[in-house]
Amino acid sequence: MEKQNILTKFGQRVRNLRKEKRISQEELSFRAGLHRTYIGMIERAEKNITLVNIAKIAEALNIEMKDLFNDNLQD
Repeated sequence: MEKQNILTKFGQRVRNLRKEKRISQEELSFRAGLHRTYIGMIERAEKNITLVNIAKIAEALNIEMKDLFNDNLQD
């Protein structure tokens, strides 16, 4: 699978989960200890996120890391 495709699908997953929780990018960034623009860049597939930051986002969303990865990332 192409790198950009993975980043796009991951970003969409983060956005969908964030919206399901009804929180803004700003709130997610605060909870995760990351900058708001960084969250936006992840959601727009402009950043190749690290495992450390994936863990921070999962914790901020109150989910397990594995929940950020679903079958959509493996198409």
